[in-house]
Amino acid sequence: MKYLHTMIRVRDLDESLDFFVNKLGLVEHHRKEVPAGRFTLVFLHAPGDESAMVELTFNWDETEGYSEGRNFGHLAYSVANIYALCQQLMDQGVVINRPPRDGRMAFIRSPDNISIELLQQGEALPLQEPWQSMENQGKW
Repeated sequence: MKYLHTMIRVRDLDESLDFFVNKLGLVEHHRKEVPAGRFTLVFLHAPGDESAMVELTFNWDETEGYSEGRNFGHLAYSVANIYALCQQLMDQGVVINRPPRDGRMAFIRSPDNISIELLQQGEALPLQEPWQSMENQGKW
């Protein structure tokens, strides 16, 4: 058995791709348009790692959106420098729901409220401001 991907439904494909590709840094692997079923599938992966993918499912006729993704759980990615990535995300307008106060873990949310856990690769980084004093924002 081999893990293939995690599927999440998205309300706005362009907004979701902007978040996952332009802000979080994932890479589009491939996409599939299914006119008969009126949906688009877009498969993304972390740079250099095609072994685990996220499948964004966009149903063309969905107008209401989906219930908050918190019941889904979360996606998790290891990152080279959690402080640098969180700063880059904040500079692009992404809310850091759970800042990396411990130098190891942070949470953000996608435009469809999917929780995304960011984990520092290796050992936690030394505690650092402003992260150490930053409060949680919203749910994560």
